Amino acid sequence: MEAIWTSAVAVGGTLMGVVITHLFQRGASRRAELFARAEALRQERIATYTAFASALEDYRHGQAGRWYHKVRDPDGEAFVAARDEAHRLRAATRQALYRVKLLTGDRDVVLAAERAYGCTRDVSTAEDQETRDALDSRARDAIETFVTRAAALVR
Repeated sequence: MEAIWTSAVAVGGTLMGVVITHLFQRGASRRAELFARAEALRQERIATYTAFASALEDYRHGQAGRWYHKVRDPDGEAFVAARDEAHRLRAATRQALYRVKLLTGDRDVVLAAERAYGCTRDVSTAEDQETRDALDSRARDAIETFVTRAAALVR
């Protein structure tokens, strides 16, 4: 009879060990899955925020070129080419903005992105050099603000 009890305790202990091991492995697997997902999202955000900031800088440069060519010769080929390039850059920046909005749950980051886009768009509307310089500076500051706010989400 004693051998049966010894065997029953051994089988019970083995089963309990299997169940406990399973629970720990399931928890570890879940944590690893959550970590991998969080890291993938982090990497995607870094790529998206970097692409958006880069698109903004290209767009800002394009808007400046558009403005300078318009001042020099509003009917010239150079202005038309600069205007068309600025439109292309605006579309690329808008696409990057949509991506930022899709990946970001932080309202402040989205607002900073929208403000940076708006400030950059306004650069070509200046009436004179002083206003253009002020709008360009405001756009640069807005881009920096976006980058600072977005950086907090990827650290």
